[in-house]
Amino acid sequence: MEDRTVIPWDKDDLDILRFFKIDVLALGMLTAVRKALELVWSHGGLQHPSTLRPSTSDAACAPNEVFDPLEVITRIPAEDPAVYAMTARADTVGVFQIESRAQMAMLPRLKPLCFYDLVIEVAIVRPGPIQGGMVHPYLRRRNHEEAATCHPSLEAILQRTLGVPLFQEQVMQIAIVGAGYTGGEADQLRRDMAAWKRTGRLLRHRQRLLDGFAENGISRQFGEALFEQIKGFGEYGFPESHAASFALLVYSSAWLKAHHPAPFLCALLNSQPMGFYSPASLVRDAQKHGVEVRPVCVVASDWDNTLDLGEGPALGKPAVRLGLRMVKGLSEQSARRLIESRRVLEQRGSGFSDYADLVRQVPLPKLDLEALAEAGAFAALERERRQVLWSARAPQQLGLFQGLRVSEPRAELPALDPVEILALDYERVRLSIDDHPIRHLRQQLRARSVITTAELGVRPAGQRVRVAGLVTARQRPGTASGVVFVTMEDETGIANLIFYSSVFEAHRSVAQHSPLLLVTGKVERHDPKPGSVDLSDPRQANGVAPIIHLMVESVERLKMPGPRLKHSSRDFR
Repeated sequence: MEDRTVIPWDKDDLDILRFFKIDVLALGMLTAVRKALELVWSHGGLQHPSTLRPSTSDAACAPNEVFDPLEVITRIPAEDPAVYAMTARADTVGVFQIESRAQMAMLPRLKPLCFYDLVIEVAIVRPGPIQGGMVHPYLRRRNHEEAATCHPSLEAILQRTLGVPLFQEQVMQIAIVGAGYTGGEADQLRRDMAAWKRTGRLLRHRQRLLDGFAENGISRQFGEALFEQIKGFGEYGFPESHAASFALLVYSSAWLKAHHPAPFLCALLNSQPMGFYSPASLVRDAQKHGVEVRPVCVVASDWDNTLDLGEGPALGKPAVRLGLRMVKGLSEQSARRLIESRRVLEQRGSGFSDYADLVRQVPLPKLDLEALAEAGAFAALERERRQVLWSARAPQQLGLFQGLRVSEPRAELPALDPVEILALDYERVRLSIDDHPIRHLRQQLRARSVITTAELGVRPAGQRVRVAGLVTARQRPGTASGVVFVTMEDETGIANLIFYSSVFEAHRSVAQHSPLLLVTGKVERHDPKPGSVDLSDPRQANGVAPIIHLMVESVERLKMPGPRLKHSSRDFR
């Protein structure tokens, strides 16, 4: 930007110099929610009557019905039971903040029933509350397994979190009300919490807090426990205001997923890179929810992913058409040229008759033609992908002969087999809308007693099983004592793997680098307790999902037949 100077500073240096610091979060979900709302708005609500369009009697918005995301987002219905039923099932792939495996494991335990529960959910799965020992006491109290008690003077502060301090503001309020801190001293406590492992200054507050609590009749046991929890905040605890702001995005994105899954998927794909899941995982999850996804097509795709009208079983529902932006290696300039040429032909009532006609009318660089051919984008003009690849890779006519029709005998080539098509899809589009690598290994896996991830969901705790899949993510949180969490999928669903550090180190080469794994381990499951789900409550009417993990004992590398599968998971560094 003209006349703008950017200077990088370390945040701790800023603190020492007492410079004012503001965190501006560039959240991709803000973009995705805006794009999804605009799609729902512009299509008038394709799945059911839209709750987002203003009525003609709405004087504030009706004259031109101009889309205003800040106004439209306020039209999302509050406290929708479908949102809470979905979150209790941990059906949250793509939803802001609560899509990670840690959040998905917490959701069936916490069972959100209202907006403030989402505020708690956002804040509780953090290093601070976890290391401060706040999670299990809160869950026990929420499930009525222990009393939610605290000193009467602190009830107004801790009542909403069942006597457990989860937020920075609560710690500051407790210091003021319970230990006699001034507002400035409480703010210094907040600063010392954030930097205590680096500076050690938090320790100077311990005795001051204990003495202040004692003067006000608050037990030493509470003071000691609180101080341990405060130390946990040094590993990152949320302010309540921050958690509430995030929860607004959680609710908005969850509502879009619950009621408008096709626009939501479309918006997520158009906002990449972002989030916890790859486009391939987002597409597969949407397909499980009945969304029809259509391939990249030179005669139908725009640059962005768009919505089409569904056909067959999805008739009347929107389908997602993958855009040209999904093709790896295709320049946006060439894609825009193709779209504009197609638009001009459509205005004349015509279109491209075949591949050769398109190439004559829209001269594209050879690399772009090859990218489109390998992605299968010419299928509407030439069904056999190998035939198009042959033409795209052939020497191009240059000079005086460019654009001329040349009559040559057609080289009849054998069709690509499904494994070759799958490899090209992953190389160019990074996903397949109608195939999965494990499907091609399923027969030999069955012979080795390997079950599907869907079958894993009904196996009892403690049973030793074998599961195979494509790795989509690897995580090694700093708070997990070296435990590695791996998310793996097959053609039926997702499996969550837990590697203890000794097991991971014993199999590091395969576990960390192989895209396809065959895992042996024991089932660990947490089922909702009888009576913990009120089926008369519409927010819980669809039940609460069991939490299932596979405790890995051994792992081996799997290899696809045919070409090497180009796939990248989202891994820890």
